[in-house]
Amino acid sequence: MKFKTQLFLCFGIIYGLYAVLHISLWVKMDNLNKEMDSSTKSYKVLNLTNILLDELNKYIKDSRELFANPPQELKEQITHERNQAFKNVNKTIADLQKFDSPQETQDIIKKLELSIQNYSEIEKEKDELINEGNLREVSQLYWFHAQKAAEKMLQVSKQLQTLQNQLTYKIMIQSYKDYSKISSLTTNYVILDYVIGSIMLIWILFAVTRRLNQVSAVMASVNFDRLDKLPRIKVKTKDEIGKIAISYNEMAQALEKHTKDEKELKKSAEEQSWLKTKVAEIATMYPGIANLETLAQMFITKITPMAGANYGVFYIKQGDKDEVYYQKYAGYAYNNQVIGTDRFSLGEGIVGQCALDNRMTLLKTVPENYIKISSGIGMASPSEILVLPAEFEGEVLAVIELATFESFDNLNQLMLKEVISNLGINIKSILRHMQVEKLLQESQSLTEELQSQSQELQAQQEELRTVNEQLEAQYENSEQKTKELENIKTILEEKAQQLTLSSQYKSEFLANMSHELRTPLNSLLILSQILAENTDGNLTPKQANYAETIFSSGNDLLNLINDILDIAKVEAGKMEIRIKEVELGDIKDFIESQFSPVARKKNIQFSIELAPDLPKFIYTDKQRLEQILKNLLSNAFKFTDNGFVSLTVNKVEIKTFSKQDPYPDIQLVFSVKDSGIGISQEKHEIIFDAFKQADGTINRKFGGTGLGLSISRELSHLLGGFIEVDSREGDGSTFSLYLPNKKNIKKIGISNAESEVAAALLEDSSLPVNSPVFDIKSDRSSVLKNDRKALLQGKKILVVDDDIRNIFAITTALENYQVEVLFAENGSEGISILQRNPDIDLVLMDIMMPEMDGFEAIQIIRSIPDFQNIPIIALTAKAMKYDRDQCIEAGASDYISKPVNLKQLISIMRVWLYDK
Repeated sequence: MKFKTQLFLCFGIIYGLYAVLHISLWVKMDNLNKEMDSSTKSYKVLNLTNILLDELNKYIKDSRELFANPPQELKEQITHERNQAFKNVNKTIADLQKFDSPQETQDIIKKLELSIQNYSEIEKEKDELINEGNLREVSQLYWFHAQKAAEKMLQVSKQLQTLQNQLTYKIMIQSYKDYSKISSLTTNYVILDYVIGSIMLIWILFAVTRRLNQVSAVMASVNFDRLDKLPRIKVKTKDEIGKIAISYNEMAQALEKHTKDEKELKKSAEEQSWLKTKVAEIATMYPGIANLETLAQMFITKITPMAGANYGVFYIKQGDKDEVYYQKYAGYAYNNQVIGTDRFSLGEGIVGQCALDNRMTLLKTVPENYIKISSGIGMASPSEILVLPAEFEGEVLAVIELATFESFDNLNQLMLKEVISNLGINIKSILRHMQVEKLLQESQSLTEELQSQSQELQAQQEELRTVNEQLEAQYENSEQKTKELENIKTILEEKAQQLTLSSQYKSEFLANMSHELRTPLNSLLILSQILAENTDGNLTPKQANYAETIFSSGNDLLNLINDILDIAKVEAGKMEIRIKEVELGDIKDFIESQFSPVARKKNIQFSIELAPDLPKFIYTDKQRLEQILKNLLSNAFKFTDNGFVSLTVNKVEIKTFSKQDPYPDIQLVFSVKDSGIGISQEKHEIIFDAFKQADGTINRKFGGTGLGLSISRELSHLLGGFIEVDSREGDGSTFSLYLPNKKNIKKIGISNAESEVAAALLEDSSLPVNSPVFDIKSDRSSVLKNDRKALLQGKKILVVDDDIRNIFAITTALENYQVEVLFAENGSEGISILQRNPDIDLVLMDIMMPEMDGFEAIQIIRSIPDFQNIPIIALTAKAMKYDRDQCIEAGASDYISKPVNLKQLISIMRVWLYDK
């Protein structure tokens, strides 16, 4: 700040203080005048309140005298004075309301008006009573009402007077305080102005003198022998002295820069001279080097100390285009420590990455566990590592790795770059020289080899003549063998066709036998079930027991038929599996419901254990898994008279078999263990053969067909697993089912001409139907359970079947539910009956019938508009493949196989009738 500016500032502050004082006094005086006005207004209001109180007292006094009923000559005077006082009161209140009084004052005035109005109304009532001569009521009105109203008026008026006295007092006190502040402020401002003016004058004089002395002292301390480091004047202000200091500092900076540039130019010339000397020294080393080992050792030995390094390694490119790597060829201060590696691929480690990027890499922070540079008195880790690529025409031929205790300065790095740029050329030259020598040696070797091979060829020509004669004889013999093989091929093809035709006949025979066996079984099972239920109660217990025995035997026969069909499909290797998500808890519940009653009946301990580390869901075919476990547990209970039977499920380590083994990875094992009779070692294999048992004699103790284990083993293969047995005679058995847990399982099975034809015709008719019927929600099924006969009672059902026994059995069963049954013995007759009786609610349609089969009949019914939505349930006893799909495609609403399970049939009928 300039001196002129400082003086202007000093006097400006003084006059500014005077201006501030003047403005403050003006504001304070204005406030004081306003307070005086408020005091005058408050005093006027106070005077009015006093007048109001006096007038109210007069009004109350005159009113009280009028209550005393004075003489008539006084009464007129008192009435006049009372009215005048009332007018004065109202006028005074009106004057008070004109003032801008506080809200509290306005509220009190309103209350006073109300009390005066109330008292005035009492006065009017008093006047009326006096005129009527009711002096007693006048007295009561005064003492009970007028007196209290008068006191209320006086109380409110005194409250108004008190409030106004307080406001007037506060205004006067505030005016006095403001006057005192104005006096004090004036005195303080005058004193402050004199003090600040004196201080600023002294400060200006002291500041100028002090800064001149500082400039003089800095200039005097200049050392002309050290022009690269001159003292500086601290510039704190930009006044005249500050400008002198700035000019001096600029001059000092220019002198320092000139001196520094002069020194750097000298240093640069020295560095260039040193750099050229070192590069020339390395360049004179290359002539006379004939191999890479010598080059690597000489170069690393020379360059490491020259670059200020303490450790060095030389890597050279090896390999071909398919596999390129860099091998260590030489080292400096190498002490055979087992740290790092001697070989790097492209991109591997710092060395490999340097070769891949073709760029120098500098590591400034080296961990403690790096290579130790050692000497006779100790060892230590380097502080920096430098890795440089040596390239020729873009190809990195070598990598140099250096380590130092200190650091690689810029001059050393520049020298290394210059040296490395020539190293690639020399490496390429040596490689070409070595390649020429190698080719020369190979050429000499090939010449010798050709001479040797020429002699061998002459000997081989003699051998070839002999071989040709032998080949001609063998050719004639091979032609004869070819003709014989063609004849054998023709015979085999004829045999294969005969075998295929025979397999087709066999399969059709099994399917027709299934139909012929299931048809009589259907009526047998239905009628025996009806008899066993004994709904009418007209059978003796013994007769009901006979019926149950017949029903049980029929079911055993049905199971045998199903087992035989399963065996046929298993042998064909075409049994279908449906892999989906299965909850292990459901499997456990199924097994418990099936075998807990058996265990209680035989008094055998039965347990099911699931390992805690098992998943909640697995992927497999639920029906086939349950069928396997059911077969294994049935055998366990069958051959166990006392003790225990258990099922455990565990998670096993993933087990991968050999390439020749068809099983995938195994993850789960289901183990069925019992304390039964056991199986001897020599019979462990035959028990899995069809129609064979461990005890297959005529007088054997245990019955059965021996199909269960055979079917179970083949089903386990279809599920991607296998079954193992561990048993000793008299010491129980353990059957272990190993399964994978995968969404997609490769099907495994036997495939030959006969079995493939059988599998193409056979299908398991006992499987549940995949129709929308079985997706009914819980609310619908609960209705059906609560009223089993409600939906069937009074319904009209048409049964179409060519076997009168089945018609009789089904009719008998349905009549128990109060159903009206119509029947027909073929499809065309059924259509006629349906058209004559359009009120039929549901049709049970057999598939295999003469004249018109069930498929054709269903299609014709669906083509009739009135019967497009009528429920049609297909019944068939022939287990043909795709029967289920063909029935649904033909237009059937649902499908059920024979022998008909009566409960299942009734349940399906209720569902479709419920929908209808």
